[in-house]
Amino acid sequence: MNQLLRDLWSHTSRRRRRQFGLLFFLMLLASFVEILSIGAILPFLGALTESKRIFELAYLQPFIRLLGLVSPAQLLLPLTITFCIAALIAGAMRLLLLWASTRLSFAAGSELSMGIYQRTLYQPYAVHCSRNSSEVIDGISSKAHGVIYSIILPALTLISSGIMFIAIVLTLLALDPIIAITTFSGFALIYVTIISFVRKQLLIDSKRVAYESTQVIKSLQEGLGGIRDVLMDGNQADYCQAYLNADLPLRRAQGNILIIGSSPRYIVEALGMVLIAMLAYFLTQQDQGFNKAIPTLGLLAFSAQRLLPLLQQVYASWAQINGGQASLRDVVGLLSQHLPDHVDKSRIPLSFNRFIQLSQISFRYTPKTQYILKDVNLTITKGSRTGFIGTTGSGKSTLLDIVMGLLEPTEGILEIDNKIINYTNHRNWQTHIAHVPQVIFLTDATVEENIAFGIPKDEINFLRVREAAQQAQIADTVESWPKQYQTVVGERGIRLSGGQRQRLGIARALYKRADVIIFDEATSALDNETEQAVMQAIEDLSNDLTLLIIAHRLSTLKNCTQIIELDMGRIKRVGSYKDIVNHFGETDV
Repeated sequence: MNQLLRDLWSHTSRRRRRQFGLLFFLMLLASFVEILSIGAILPFLGALTESKRIFELAYLQPFIRLLGLVSPAQLLLPLTITFCIAALIAGAMRLLLLWASTRLSFAAGSELSMGIYQRTLYQPYAVHCSRNSSEVIDGISSKAHGVIYSIILPALTLISSGIMFIAIVLTLLALDPIIAITTFSGFALIYVTIISFVRKQLLIDSKRVAYESTQVIKSLQEGLGGIRDVLMDGNQADYCQAYLNADLPLRRAQGNILIIGSSPRYIVEALGMVLIAMLAYFLTQQDQGFNKAIPTLGLLAFSAQRLLPLLQQVYASWAQINGGQASLRDVVGLLSQHLPDHVDKSRIPLSFNRFIQLSQISFRYTPKTQYILKDVNLTITKGSRTGFIGTTGSGKSTLLDIVMGLLEPTEGILEIDNKIINYTNHRNWQTHIAHVPQVIFLTDATVEENIAFGIPKDEINFLRVREAAQQAQIADTVESWPKQYQTVVGERGIRLSGGQRQRLGIARALYKRADVIIFDEATSALDNETEQAVMQAIEDLSNDLTLLIIAHRLSTLKNCTQIIELDMGRIKRVGSYKDIVNHFGETDV
C-alpha cells in the first residue's frame, strides 16, 4: 500500500505538491489552536469551582495584572471569554482545514483523471486494440473519481486527525498524565482490536469493488451499444441480469467498507461513557471529592469530545484507504502508461513527393499469435490510385494501418521518400493522411462539427465544410433539412441513414485536405450511382492526391492505377483493373 501511495505521489504535479505542503502547515496550525482550546478549559472549570486557588496560580499572574483584577470573582468573566474565543478559533480552523482539504482533494482528483485520459489517448493503436475500453472508461470516470473519496480525502483526514490527536494527547499528558494515559490507552486498544479483525475483509471487498465496477461499465456499454440487436432479439432481461450480477456485488462490497469504517464509533462512544462514569465514581470517593472531581471530569469529557472523533476519523480513513487499495492499483497502472516525448509539440509535415515504400513488412500483435502480414513488399507512387482486394482476414486493413503509422511493423520497414517511419516521426507522416473507415464515428453534434471533426467550433471554416459536403455528394441532402449544417446527427449518427453517415465521413476526409486519402470499404453503404459520383468527384480533385482503396466491388476500383490482391497476409497478385476483371469478372471480391 505504501508503494502505491508513493507511485500516486510521483504522478502529482509540482503545483499540487506545494499546495499539499501548505495544507500540512495549516494542519499544524490547527493542531496548535486545538492545544490552546484545551489549555483554556482547565482554568475556566477551576474558576467555576475553586476561583481562589486559580487566582493564585503563578502562570496567570501576568494576565491578572494586565486586566487589573483584584479579586477571584473578577477572574471568571475573562476566563469565560478566553475559553469562548479559543473554542471559536478552533472551530474556524477546523472549518478552514475542511475547506482546503476538500478543494485540494478534488483538484488533485481532476488532475489524475486528466492524466489517465491524456496518457490513454497517446497510447499506440495496438494497445487500444488489445484491451477492453470498459477498463479505461471505468478508470477515468469511476476509479479516478473514487480515489478522491477513498484515498486522497481519507489520507488528508488521517494526517490532520493524527496530528491533532498527538497534539491533544501531549497536552493532556502535561495537564494530567493519568487522564491522558487512561483515555488514550482505552480508546486506542478498542480500535487496534477492531483493525485486526477487519483487515482481511477490507482487502477482499477492495478487490471486488475494483473488478465489479469495470464489469458494470462493460455491461452498460454492451447493452446500450447493441440496442438495435437487443430490441430485435428481445433479450433485455439477459442484459439486465448481467448488469445485476455485476452491480449487486459491487454495492455490497461498498456497503461493507462503509459499515466497517463507521461502526466502531458507536462501540467506543458507549464504552467511553462507561469509562467517564467509573472515573467519576472513584474521584468523588476521595477527599474534597466533588469539588476536585469537577475540573478533572470536565477535562476528561472535553478531551473525549475531541479525541473520539479524531480517533474515529483516523480509523475510518484507514478503512477507506484499504478499501480503495485495488482501485488505486488500477489507477496507478493507468497513470503509469508511457507518455511519448511529442506530447504538446506541433506536428511538422514530413516531406512526401515521390513514393511510399513497404519493404519485407510482417506484422503480428503478440509473439504468441499468428502473423497477419508476412513479407509484404510494395511501392505506391505519389498521385497514384491503388486498390486492395482479398478475402476477409487477408490483411488489407492491417496493411493500411501500417501505412497510416497506426501500427508499427513487427518486421520490415515503412519508408516515405526513403525516410524510415517509426515511433519518433509517424505523427509528422500522419499530417498527410485522411482516413475513411467502413464504420464512421460521428459525435452527437452538428453536421458542421462532424465534418470539421476535432476543430473547435469557433475555428471551423464553413465554406470549406460546404465544399467538402458537395464533393462527398451530401450537400444537397443537408441543405434540404430545416437547420442544414446545424442539424444535430445524434449519438453515433443514429438519426442518419447508413449512406448519409458514410458520405459525412468522406466529407470529413476531404475537409482535412490531405494528399493521401485511405478508403477502408468506405463506399460499401452507398448505392452504385452515388458511389461512382463520389469517386469521380474525388478523382477530379488533384493529380497529386494519392488514394488507397479497399473495396469489395471491383467497379469501385476502375480508376485505380494498380490493384493489389492479398491472400493470407501475402501479396498474391498485382495488376491493372483490366487484368483483375479478366481474372474475377465484374463481381464482388
